[in-house]
Amino acid sequence: MAGTVCERDGCETALPVAGRGPVPRFCSTRCRVAAHRARRAAAEALPRELTSRRRWVRRDDRKAPRTSGGGFASVTDAGTWTTYRAARGSTVGAGLGYVLAPGDGIVCVDLDHCLDDGELTPWAREFLDRCPPTWIEVSASGTGLHVWGRGAVERGRRIRRDGVAVEVYGQGRYIAVTGRRYGQAPVTLADLTAVLDTI
Repeated sequence: MAGTVCERDGCETALPVAGRGPVPRFCSTRCRVAAHRARRAAAEALPRELTSRRRWVRRDDRKAPRTSGGGFASVTDAGTWTTYRAARGSTVGAGLGYVLAPGDGIVCVDLDHCLDDGELTPWAREFLDRCPPTWIEVSASGTGLHVWGRGAVERGRRIRRDGVAVEVYGQGRYIAVTGRRYGQAPVTLADLTAVLDTI
């Protein structure tokens, strides 16, 4: 009986679901090792400005923030956040998340549905052309981008018009982190203040 699919990127092998016991996550040892190496490589590619802060959570399948121990995390309760190393080492949920906290000066611009078969849409290309070189990752859906940088955003902004969806956050929010670098984005955060003023 068909179950879930192998978790290794690019592998579509269906996994059998046994009557009892844990459901396997990978179709083979080869896929498990390859997925582990890919996660490790992605983890090492994240900017130090993010990994050095205690702002990390896990995210579940519904994109809710979780503690590394499995409880619910809060974007306003620093006691539910942990270090990058602890979050990365946890098996809770489906991946990592980073909490944007007041006073840190770190912002994220979320460009939804800007990748079509891996190709950047014209409106997103225009936006990225205005950005200084900064860390950009592909979102968990594979169709969006997270543009990370430094700046000040007190209240989140959402802009949706003509099929374009842009969200900007600087605090009171957590962002799913994939570590899947877009193009040749540098592993550093640039000042996005000038770009944020145009949104």
